[in-house]
Amino acid sequence: MQMNRIEIAGFLAARPDARYLASGTKVANARLGESHRYKGADNQAVTQTNWHSLTFYNSLADQALTYDKGINLFIEGTVQQRKFTPKDGSERTVHEVIVQSCHVIGNSPPASAATENSVPVASSNGELDHAEATDTWPI
Repeated sequence: MQMNRIEIAGFLAARPDARYLASGTKVANARLGESHRYKGADNQAVTQTNWHSLTFYNSLADQALTYDKGINLFIEGTVQQRKFTPKDGSERTVHEVIVQSCHVIGNSPPASAATENSVPVASSNGELDHAEATDTWPI
């Protein structure tokens, strides 16, 4: 048996951007951040943020374009690996989530609570906090 399925809940890093393929298909791209906390070896709280590149097609692209930065989403889709060569000539490989369904969940944090490089994280008591993002993935 083989399966390619991913489910992610997290917060949008920025408003999605859109474009059209040569075939006329509408595509929207965005990044989704999800974080979790744990205690490190020194018993200090550590926050790890993972970034996921999302690709929405057709009517899902239209839906994605209504989302604002920081909205809390539940994504279902498949993972696709894609290789490309940018202008500098080096071959790059990216992994992206091809979104098959998307649902707004929970309450999004107030804009004033976030900084430019932060992602909301649920603490052990269930309240939202913001962790500084330490790395980003290009779309």
